[in-house]
Amino acid sequence: MSKTKKPIFILAPMDGISDRAFRQIIKGCCPPDLFFTEFTNVDGLNSVGVENTKDRLIHPKTENNLIAQLWGLKPENFYKTARAISNQKYGQFLGIDLNMGCPDKTVTKNGACSALINNRELAKEIIEQTKKGLSKGLTISVKTRLGYNQVDLTWIEFLLNQKLDYLIIHARTKKELSKVPAHYQYFTDIIKLRDKINIQTKIIANGDILNYRQGIDLAKKYNLDGIMIGRGLFQDPFAFSPISPWTKYSVNQKIELFKKHINLFEKYWEGKKPIVLLNKFCKIYISNFSGSKDIRQDLMESKSVTELKTKLDKLL
Repeated sequence: MSKTKKPIFILAPMDGISDRAFRQIIKGCCPPDLFFTEFTNVDGLNSVGVENTKDRLIHPKTENNLIAQLWGLKPENFYKTARAISNQKYGQFLGIDLNMGCPDKTVTKNGACSALINNRELAKEIIEQTKKGLSKGLTISVKTRLGYNQVDLTWIEFLLNQKLDYLIIHARTKKELSKVPAHYQYFTDIIKLRDKINIQTKIIANGDILNYRQGIDLAKKYNLDGIMIGRGLFQDPFAFSPISPWTKYSVNQKIELFKKHINLFEKYWEGKKPIVLLNKFCKIYISNFSGSKDIRQDLMESKSVTELKTKLDKLL
C-alpha cells in the first residue's frame, strides 16, 4: 500500500461478514487499499478453543493487504497473538487492529471492546503488549468510538498519546449504536488534537459512509487520512469504485455474483459454518428488482448450499 496516498480506503471488520469469502467478492468487484478480518478473540486463540477461532485469521496468500482485527481482555494473549502474527502463523498480515469500539452487549458486559473506553489502564496495557509482540514494519491501530455514553475527546486524546499508526473512529458513541447520524463534525477537533499530539497517527473515519464519492468528500472536508466502509457494501459491492456499475447490473449478473459468493463460502467453510450465515448476504444480490423481496425470503429458507444454488439456477 502506498504510504503517500490520501485518503486510503478500507474494508471494515464486520463479525460474520468480512470473512475470506466476502473479501474475495469485494476484491473482485473493486478492492480497497486495505482489508480487515472479522473480529478475532485473542483469549480464544490462546485456549482450548483455538480450533474454533483461528479460521478467522487464516487466509490465502493472494490476500496481501490484510489487517488482523483482535479483541479480548488478557494483555498477555494480545502479546502472544502479536508474536504469532509476526511469525506468519496464520498467513501474512500488514498489521494488527485492536477493537475498542464494538458496542455489542455480549462483549461489553465483560469489559471488552468499547467497554475499554472506561478502563484506560487496561486499554494501555493491551496496546503496549501488542506493540511488544509485533515485528518491526507491522502496523498497530485502534478502532473505537467517540465515547461511551457521551462524546469524550479525552479518550481520543489518550489514544493519540499511544503513538498508533492508525486511529479509526466510528463517529458515534457506544450508547448511540447506529441509531443516530454519525457526528462527523468532531473530526475537526480530532485532527487538531492529532496534529498537536502525534502527527504520525493517521485518522480514519467510519460510520454511515456508503461509497467512494461520499468518502472523498468527507476526507476533503475534514482533512482525513482515510475512509472505512462497512455496511455500504450491502447496498453496492462496488462501493470502493469511483464509478460503480452496480445500478446497471442485470438480475442475472447479480445472481451469478451471488453464486460465486456461495461457491467461495462452500470452499472455505463447508462443514464449519451453517448455511444460515449466507442469509445476511441475500440483501446484497437479491434486491431492487420486481419480486426481489419474496425471492429473497424463499432463498433464506434454504436448508443447504445445494438447495440454495438450485433455486438460483431456476431464477437465471
